[in-house]
Amino acid sequence: MQGEMAYLARQRDKRRSPHLLMETARSILVLGMNYYPGGNRCGGPLEGRVSRYAWGMDYHLLMRDRLNELREFVLREEPRAQVLCNVDSGPVMEKSWGAESSLGWMGKHTNLISRELGSWFFLGTMLLDLELDYDAIEKDYCGSCTRCISACPTGAIVAPYMIDARLCISYLTIELRGPIPLPLRSLIGNRVFGCDDCQEACPWNRFAALTTEAGFRTGAGNRLGDLIPLVNMTPAQFNDHFKKSAILRAKRDGFTRNVVVALGNSHREEAMPALGTALNDQSPLVRGHAAWALGQIGSQRARSLLYAALSTELDPQARTEIETALQNQA
Repeated sequence: MQGEMAYLARQRDKRRSPHLLMETARSILVLGMNYYPGGNRCGGPLEGRVSRYAWGMDYHLLMRDRLNELREFVLREEPRAQVLCNVDSGPVMEKSWGAESSLGWMGKHTNLISRELGSWFFLGTMLLDLELDYDAIEKDYCGSCTRCISACPTGAIVAPYMIDARLCISYLTIELRGPIPLPLRSLIGNRVFGCDDCQEACPWNRFAALTTEAGFRTGAGNRLGDLIPLVNMTPAQFNDHFKKSAILRAKRDGFTRNVVVALGNSHREEAMPALGTALNDQSPLVRGHAAWALGQIGSQRARSLLYAALSTELDPQARTEIETALQNQA
């Protein structure tokens, strides 16, 4: 159920056995870092919602620095130690190993949950060739609660502790490089990068404390706000604006695709000039989703824009999107 994330299948054996990453490994440290910034997400019809983990600085950068500091400490104490650090970039099952420690337990939404932090924390790992004193495994405190399952907009939590990534809004808006499946577009709402709904529904997050990391505090640029100006971003502008943000992961075309889908879900006439511009975007992916978005608004002006685009569109997939949008308005 990994969708287009083929690397998960390719690296299956390494994920199962840390010894394939580091032959001498004897211990795994799993480390959590609180990123909870508090506050409410943008929620207006023409405003974009971004997962809280991307409000601040790219966590890869900040956690990697901290893990390197810890690695240096280990090597000062044990100069001959072998150490391998990962921050969501290597084939290491951080959540599974975290659930084998006292750090937390795997929730039914498949995020690791801590009694002290809730689920608003990043994970990093350190493989060591040292034998350590090991934690007792934390109990599963989800009980009979299924709020996260009920809260998922697309039904991606197909069973307790099981996610179908192909339905998950985080996958659709970040990892998926091609078109978003038609039945799922309207369910995305105004989410343009990730989705926190299952975490927001979790009762354990009532106990979440604000992060003390300045780098994870809310960055106005990463919370987005008004979507309309974002449609015109060039690749260079996108890379510059989000250069220290995890939002870069979506890439410019994927991000702009998400923006026009959100504008279509607004059903607001004010979005039409921006969507008309997107019909002429350099990317066929963006043009096709802009056509769908105009179809959601459904006015005569939207039809005129679609007919004009159909007369010049050469990409087969984008043409199909325009024709489908027109048919749905008929």
